[in-house]
Amino acid sequence: MRINFTKFCALAALPVMFGVASCSKPTSSATGWEYNNSKNGGFEVRDYKGQETGPGLVYVQGGTFVMGNTETDVLFDYHSTPRRATVSSYYMDETEVANVHYREYIYWMNRVFGTDFPEVVKKAMPDTLVWRDELAYNEPYVEYYFRHPAYNYYPVVGVSWLQATDFARWRTDRVNERILITRGVLAENPSQVGNDNFNTEAYLLGQYEGSAGKRPIKDLNPNGNGTRKATFEDGIMLPAYRLPTEAEWEYAALALIGNQPAAGEERVTDRRIYPWNGTSTRYPKAGMWQGTFLANFKRGRGDNMGQAGKLNDNADITAPVKSYMPNDFGLYNMAGNVNEWVLDVYRPMTSVDGNDFRTYRGNEFQTKVVDAEGKPVEKDSLGRIQYRLVTKEEAANRRNYRTGDVRNYVDGDEVSSVDYKFGQSSLINDESRVFKGGSWKDRAYYLSPGTRRYLDQALATDDLGFRCAMDRVGSPSGNKQKGGNNFKEKGKRKFPKGT
Repeated sequence: MRINFTKFCALAALPVMFGVASCSKPTSSATGWEYNNSKNGGFEVRDYKGQETGPGLVYVQGGTFVMGNTETDVLFDYHSTPRRATVSSYYMDETEVANVHYREYIYWMNRVFGTDFPEVVKKAMPDTLVWRDELAYNEPYVEYYFRHPAYNYYPVVGVSWLQATDFARWRTDRVNERILITRGVLAENPSQVGNDNFNTEAYLLGQYEGSAGKRPIKDLNPNGNGTRKATFEDGIMLPAYRLPTEAEWEYAALALIGNQPAAGEERVTDRRIYPWNGTSTRYPKAGMWQGTFLANFKRGRGDNMGQAGKLNDNADITAPVKSYMPNDFGLYNMAGNVNEWVLDVYRPMTSVDGNDFRTYRGNEFQTKVVDAEGKPVEKDSLGRIQYRLVTKEEAANRRNYRTGDVRNYVDGDEVSSVDYKFGQSSLINDESRVFKGGSWKDRAYYLSPGTRRYLDQALATDDLGFRCAMDRVGSPSGNKQKGGNNFKEKGKRKFPKGT
C-alpha cells in the first residue's frame, strides 16, 4: 500500500497505527508519545547528525582484508600467517604523536599533579636515555630531542606502551572537556588541581562538577531544576582515544582502498608489500618526485641517509611527522620513521587462533568498583573512576567468557598446553606488546605492514613511538551514508519508497 504523505497528518486514526502522533516533534514508534516534551515527562532523543572527527584524526572506513605477511618470511618466525579478517570503521591519527604533543601532556600533568603527586609526573616522562649507545655519540639527542623546538614535530620516542596508553586516556579527557567548553556547557577552569580535574567518566557519573558555562543544556524533566549536565545519551562527547589494535593498524597501513578500480566496487586489483604499490621504496612515476624515497629507513649498513648533496630520505634519525607522502587513507609514516605500539598482547599463534572480526588479543574485562548500594565508589586520587577485573565467580554463568583476564586465552592459560617459560627460553608473557611499521634504523623488510615484533610493555627505545585511534560509532559508512538503512525517527518520517 502506498500512502499519500501530504495528507498523512490529517488522518486522525493513522498515528496509532503507524506510531506517529505528531508531525512537528519526534515521536516514539513504540508508544506514540512525543519525545522532548516537558509536559509528558521530558524523555529526550537528540537529532544525532553523526560522529564528529576528533582532533588529529582521519576517518578509516573498515572492511575485509588479508592480514599477515605479504612477502617472504625471511626470519622464519611463522607468526604472521595470512588470513582473511574484517575490521570495523574507526578513526586513526593522521601522524605519529609528536614531541610537542607529549610535552603538552607533561605540562598539564605537572600543573595538576606536580605539587601533590610528583611521582605521577615522573612516571609519565619519556626516557630520553634511550638515545645512549656505548659506541656512538648520541648525547646531543639525550639533551635536545624531546625538548628543543627544532624537534617539536618529530615523533616522540622513549615512551613505553603503558605511557602511550596513559597519554591516550589523558587526551580523551582534554578533548571532551574542550568540546563541553566550546558548547558552553562548562566554563574554562585552568586551576584544576589533584583529583578535581575533568575526567569524562567522572563527569558522566556525577563525580566532577566543574563550573557551569553560559549555555547549559535545558532540562526537560518536569521534576528537574531547568538545566542539566551533558549525558552520555546526548552524544556530545567523543569515544575514548586509544592505541589501535594490530588489525586496525595493519589495515590502515595497507590502505587497499587505493587499489579499488572504482568507488564502491568490491574488488581490489593488487596486494601491497608496503603502504604503496610496487616493490620499490622510491616514487616510481615520472616528474619532479621520481626516485624520491617514500619512507625513512636504513638502506644498508652504515647508510642512514645517503650521500651529501643527495640525501636519500633527508633524515639521519627520525623525520617530522608529516614527512613523505601519505597513503591512500591520508596517513603519514605508516612505514618507517618510528615503529609504533599497538594495543595487542603478542602471541605467535594469534594469526591462527584470533577471531576473524575485530581480531584482538589483550582483553582484560573490568567492572566498576561499587559500594554496598551498587553505586560507583568515589573516584581515586587522580580523579579517575575505579575499576577492577571481573572474577571467575562473576563470569561463571557467562557463555562468552569465563574470567576477566583473557590475555593468554588458549595460548598460555591453564587449559592450553603452551608454556613460554618467560625469562628462561622466551621473552613472551602477558606484558609483551606488539609493535609494527619499521623505523629510521630498520631495513626495508620491516616497512611491510604484515611484519610484527614485540617488546615488554614497560620498556622504551629510541625508534619506537605511537599514534592513537578511536572507535567509530554508528554507521560504518560515515556521516554521509546513503541507502535505505539511513532511517531517522522524526515527526515527518520519510519511509523507504514503496511503503
